[in-house]
Amino acid sequence: MQTAIQKLFNTCKDVFSDSRPGFVPSPAAVKLLGSVLDDMKPSDLGLRQSMPYFRSTDARAKPPVTYMHLYECDKFSMGIFCLPQNAVIPLHNHPGMTVFSKILFGSMHIKSYDWATTVGIKVYIECECDFNVVQPHEIKLAKVKANAVYTAPCDTSILYPAEGGNIHCFTAVTPVAVLDVLGPPYSEKEGRDCTYYSFFPYPSFSGGDDLINGDIEGHEWLEERKKPEDFIVVGARYKGPKFVEK
Repeated sequence: MQTAIQKLFNTCKDVFSDSRPGFVPSPAAVKLLGSVLDDMKPSDLGLRQSMPYFRSTDARAKPPVTYMHLYECDKFSMGIFCLPQNAVIPLHNHPGMTVFSKILFGSMHIKSYDWATTVGIKVYIECECDFNVVQPHEIKLAKVKANAVYTAPCDTSILYPAEGGNIHCFTAVTPVAVLDVLGPPYSEKEGRDCTYYSFFPYPSFSGGDDLINGDIEGHEWLEERKKPEDFIVVGARYKGPKFVEK
């Protein structure tokens, strides 16, 4: 009988066979892969909440996030993020990617954004940067797509290159495990590097102007930032059921 992880791998290979930057699988393919992920359980991947990856060791610091690499090729990647309680994966994007995220156990707060559909809404703020030189920084308007706590079992989250919450942040309310499938994967060489963001309330930089016809609560400003120094990801070897790359 085919194992759950083998079924997932085979499905990903089919769904992302034509994967490239900006690629979006067909609705039928999205539904198929989503249903396979919806059926995945922690035991299908050899995961237990008692594993050390889900325990915080220092209450004074943000706990590190553990990443278990499952598979990667130029078409797609599969991996598991293991977050202790209060661990955070900061606000970041997925350039040109379609991403499936399945919470295997635990509760997690997700905040996600898409860029505002009104083209060209951006402002510049003056910021004192290196060497005390005041420089303009661009911030862009984004629409909040999700801002809620999700608890397993729940449906797989799916985001697309230009919609569905392509920019998101994860905060572990309890210890949580998330299975991620990305197509295509990140590639700095091909210009798909991960960008991190800070966010600001809409009134902070609107200058009192109503740029979005009254929908203020649904929008915030995002500014690119360096990877947060306190965001630490450590690798761990996957020891769950095997699958064959055929």
